[in-house]
Amino acid sequence: MSNNDPLFDSGSVHTLRKNPGNGHGLHTNSGLRPGPAGTRANRHALIHVAFAAATLFFFIAARADDDLASAFDSSTIIIEAREDACYRFDVYLAMSREQQLRGLMHVRHLPEFTGMLFAYTSPDMRSMWMKNTYLSLDILFVREDGTISNIAANTEPLSLKPIASTEPVTFVLELNAGVSAKLHIDTDSLIHL
Repeated sequence: MSNNDPLFDSGSVHTLRKNPGNGHGLHTNSGLRPGPAGTRANRHALIHVAFAAATLFFFIAARADDDLASAFDSSTIIIEAREDACYRFDVYLAMSREQQLRGLMHVRHLPEFTGMLFAYTSPDMRSMWMKNTYLSLDILFVREDGTISNIAANTEPLSLKPIASTEPVTFVLELNAGVSAKLHIDTDSLIHL
């Protein structure tokens, strides 16, 4: 087969089978026109499909982000990092059981200094997962006094693997993945709620 064969155009994929009626002895079932004559039409069709997919993605992402603002109250916290620096974060508050079950599911974008704070009424062992969560996160397990028990950094999106505290905690803070390392937030840091 040569690169000039109209049935094997690099811009499309075809499934071939015997069909003596088309002059080539082969039949394509791709729905796209084979060969150089179909290349421009194929690319045009693919551009339309890609544009439609991108539009849908941004619509869903924007809606998920808008839903956060309507479904959660928000507040501000200050994290006093080990490197003698304080950082301000805007956080969505997951206070009710329904809010805690939802968390950051389906959210596709979270600004750098934004997170979600899960607040519980008493200290207990806490476990999180990444079901329907498309963002990689740093998950901080926080004691009642604002000290950090442990951090699960760079979690795997969409994973069902449990991510647990190492001791009873009252708060769980979710931030964008890598923020803890970048800002030197660790178990010696203090969160002012």
